[in-house]
Amino acid sequence: MLSDKKRAPRNRTIVLSDDERSVYRQTLLQLNQPATLDDIVNRTIHQDLLSALRWLPERSVDLLFVDPPYNLNKTFNDRSFKQKDLAVYAEWLDTYFSGFEVILKPTASIYVCSDWQSSPAVFDVIKQRFQVRNRITWEREKGRGAARNWKNASEDIWFCTVSDAYTFNVDAVKLKRKVMAPYTVAGTPKDWDLTDAGNFRLTHPSNLWTDLTIPFWSMPENTDHPTQKPEKLVAKIILASSHPGDVVFDPFLGSGTTSVVAKKLGRRYIGVELDEMYCCLAEKRLAMADAAASIQGYADGVFWERNTLHEQVRSAEKRYAQNVKEAQP
Repeated sequence: MLSDKKRAPRNRTIVLSDDERSVYRQTLLQLNQPATLDDIVNRTIHQDLLSALRWLPERSVDLLFVDPPYNLNKTFNDRSFKQKDLAVYAEWLDTYFSGFEVILKPTASIYVCSDWQSSPAVFDVIKQRFQVRNRITWEREKGRGAARNWKNASEDIWFCTVSDAYTFNVDAVKLKRKVMAPYTVAGTPKDWDLTDAGNFRLTHPSNLWTDLTIPFWSMPENTDHPTQKPEKLVAKIILASSHPGDVVFDPFLGSGTTSVVAKKLGRRYIGVELDEMYCCLAEKRLAMADAAASIQGYADGVFWERNTLHEQVRSAEKRYAQNVKEAQP
């Protein structure tokens, strides 16, 4: 990732200079012996995942967020993932999940990302090890369409738990929606609020998410990582399935979104990533989170619909963008 790449003046993509990479490289962790939770919490581990897993403390993770390479031909910086037979892909995934089982608390929750093609393989792997609770489908609105097929505009997230004792904070992840046909009783709003900005109601979260925006060049959370998840998506998962102070683990950390959101929401985090450049980018984003703790689309303790024109949301996002700009060297 070149910091001197020519970009539009309004482009907010977070990049690394050579000097920053040299600095952040010193903060990365590598394990070669059993580690305690204190050794690894709030750290980025730059290491092959299978090598790192053997040293992580048992029964230490409250929430596992797994966003592995999908079964597609894809380039990640200077490494490439090659598409496999679906059964081979499932075997590849399972080598990691056997290690995940050991580090999870009995009360832990697990979320596993996939596309429609790899989703059956993911299900085959997780159903053998965990209790599968739901499959979330979220709208991934990017893409130019296809001439001979339906445009692929969705991805899956499998929600699992280790046991029947698990966390789910439903009130923390309600979505605030505009009321299109307000219903009243004796002239009083029923299950919705009348505000100067419009009519809104809080709705329970479903397994269909249509309020997300894929990070792009004008968003202050954007990086050059090719499969970066929105901070808002990860925030939903962290708020629903963990408490402040809990440990959130991302074994395919990429550019650091899970760790960044965990930090913003008062959780502890552990991330493992093989690519050094992405590790350093995650460290930069974590440092920036001290000055810019907002999450786009999340304000006043609730999630808002995509592109909701509400003054509080606009103000929060403007503050976030300004803080990100000031946090950049």
